[in-house]
Amino acid sequence: MLFRSLMLGLMRGVTIVALHKFEFEPFLKVLQGWPITVAHVVPPMAVALAKHPLVDNYQFPHLQCLFSAAAPMGPELTAAVEERLKVKVRQGYGMTEASPGTHYALPGHEHIGTVGPLLPNTECRIVDPESGANVPVGERGEVWVRGPQVMKGYLNNPEATAKTVDADGWLHTGDIGIVDERGDLTVVDRLKELIKVKGFQVAPAELESLLLKHPRIADVAVIPIPDEESGELPKAVLVAKGPLTADEVAEFLLPHVAHYKRIRHVEFVDAIPKSPSGKILRRVLVEKERIARA
Repeated sequence: MLFRSLMLGLMRGVTIVALHKFEFEPFLKVLQGWPITVAHVVPPMAVALAKHPLVDNYQFPHLQCLFSAAAPMGPELTAAVEERLKVKVRQGYGMTEASPGTHYALPGHEHIGTVGPLLPNTECRIVDPESGANVPVGERGEVWVRGPQVMKGYLNNPEATAKTVDADGWLHTGDIGIVDERGDLTVVDRLKELIKVKGFQVAPAELESLLLKHPRIADVAVIPIPDEESGELPKAVLVAKGPLTADEVAEFLLPHVAHYKRIRHVEFVDAIPKSPSGKILRRVLVEKERIARA
């Protein structure tokens, strides 16, 4: 993200507008007042752009594109932002261990919800985490990448390096993704964050993306909770922006998901804990849930 937003801009000699810290309304004022054509955001900022009423008070005559990275941004949220702002949304994918990018959606080749194809000189495999075999096109698996940008290893930590980069140079990202017939990657979730319901895998990010389509849900995180019969069940922790009941949340999802993905537990909170880059701090919510149950 730093390379894309700062170094590439400097290389091309374009004007870069940087904010001291992110505050939503000052951010909107800058987008309106400066001739900014591309804005770099993270998914929580995109959620605000799609849903916050303040956006209606501003116009962005120069804005052509939003570029998002750092966390998955689902097709429903992407479509909502594009429809409201009348701009294109492009995504990229990578990690610090890949210095930092492996995929990038080129201008004019954006496909909603995907992070685009591979960068040059980079390889990708989508692998069944249990068997280590490649999965067919269109099916989910762990994303493995290999290329000159992949790190040599963690400093003074050969054990952690061996768990992350195998002997053939493949970086095991820990992300679950799908590659379509065009070669575009869609990042679905983190491998360790998958919820196991009676043996079925449920991706929290998928349910979060669907729930954000609800007009009275401002933000949401989905976490696993223990269940004697199913092993685990998904629970929605959400921020409402209007009258909303748990039954309404559950019923909203019914037409869109399989039976094992249904939300049976809902908690309303004032805010979802997130990292500075915008990733949901699911472990904080899981620990809070564990303490509450204990």
